Amino acid sequence: MSVTQQAFRAAMSHLAAAVNVITTEGEAGRGGMTASAVCSVTDAPPTLLTCINQSARLNGMIKRNGVFCVNVLAAAHQEISGLFANNKEEMEARFALGSWSRLATGSPVLEEAPVSFDCRVSQAVEAGTHTVFLGEVVGLRVTEGEPDGLVYFRRGYRQIATLPVAVLPGA
Repeated sequence: MSVTQQAFRAAMSHLAAAVNVITTEGEAGRGGMTASAVCSVTDAPPTLLTCINQSARLNGMIKRNGVFCVNVLAAAHQEISGLFANNKEEMEARFALGSWSRLATGSPVLEEAPVSFDCRVSQAVEAGTHTVFLGEVVGLRVTEGEPDGLVYFRRGYRQIATLPVAVLPGA
């Protein structure tokens, strides 16, 4: 039995994923896009990965710049997520919302993000329609407080909130 692209996409919609804005800046310019394909790889050295479609403008920019930043979004950042997900929006115009700064690599860091991971590309692997960028984390920014997280699940935004601790019988 083979799995169709449509069946795979429908099944993947049931996998909740954090919503992130991936940014880069360098000789190829400044750019960013919304992505949910991000995960930890190892903590020695601190490394994470992001998967970017080869047809996305940001893919070539990251390859040329050699750096990227993963800005994890909070529930309040749905508008920023939508702006960076809009393929028709010019790259520079995407940075109109939010406050932006920089860490070690020069990639844009969203000041209001719960956490930002500033990375240097250590490896790029072509896999089907995407490039898997492995990035060594060379800078971190963690925002004070505990903002509710933003995830994408079943083709829509969902808010992650802290639930009260349940006490199990006999515990």
